[in-house]
Amino acid sequence: MGMLDGMAAEVAAGRQVEFRPTGNSMVPLIRSRQLVTVAPVDPAAVEVGDIVLCRVAGTTYLHLVSAINGDRVQISNNRGRVNGWSGHNRIFGLCIAVDGVPRPRTRGKLRPAE
Repeated sequence: MGMLDGMAAEVAAGRQVEFRPTGNSMVPLIRSRQLVTVAPVDPAAVEVGDIVLCRVAGTTYLHLVSAINGDRVQISNNRGRVNGWSGHNRIFGLCIAVDGVPRPRTRGKLRPAE
């Protein structure tokens, strides 16, 4: 199990997490090793352009929502590569801040505390 899988499990359990993902697929929105804050999300509330922690075809990503079709969400990196489609049951969290700077359009999307 990778680091993102562990973070997804925490968020799925209703906890907000902070971590430093590695890689360059989300530059300039998220640079490698920047601190991100991810909170549990209501999957029905996500919009194109949101950054979500999700699972696509067995791999966990912190990537962009690039399209929505009913209860399916297309996930892509910030360089134009489409990872695939994910169901609402595999959308775990919403990136609400990067290096302490709040992300836009997060209001009303978070899952209530359990």
